[in-house]
Amino acid sequence: MELKITVFKKPATQHYQLLLAADPSKELIDSYLNRSFCYQATAQGQLVGIIILLPTHPETLEIVNIAVDPQIRNQGIGQQLLTFVEKTARNKKFKCLEIGTGSTSFAQLYLYQKRGFRIVGIDQDFFSIHYNKEIIENKLVLKDMLRLKKLL
Repeated sequence: MELKITVFKKPATQHYQLLLAADPSKELIDSYLNRSFCYQATAQGQLVGIIILLPTHPETLEIVNIAVDPQIRNQGIGQQLLTFVEKTARNKKFKCLEIGTGSTSFAQLYLYQKRGFRIVGIDQDFFSIHYNKEIIENKLVLKDMLRLKKLL
């Protein structure tokens, strides 16, 4: 599937639908959007994916949200978004990409590790502390965030 990846400034309802699929807290999403580089992926004029990048430490860019339309997952869109991010980060002179994901997010962990990210830490009880409602993923209660890093 050929994607067109472009910047977006102000999120619309359809952006939030994807953003909330990856992060169920609109408050947390709103806290990082205005400080981030926001990109949308479209195919045949339809929004199919989204990726949000936040500069954190010097020369480090964190992927704070990545989501693909659930109807068309497992078709390489996530991989294309990550390839785009790597090229963009290098062009902007970043040396490192980071991402955090749930310890029960098995498909995402597989994708990130396949793309060369390595687990570098665990934020214990991250989801218990930062989210009011319990999150169930893959029939498990999500508690911890795994932190991953890729040097560029």
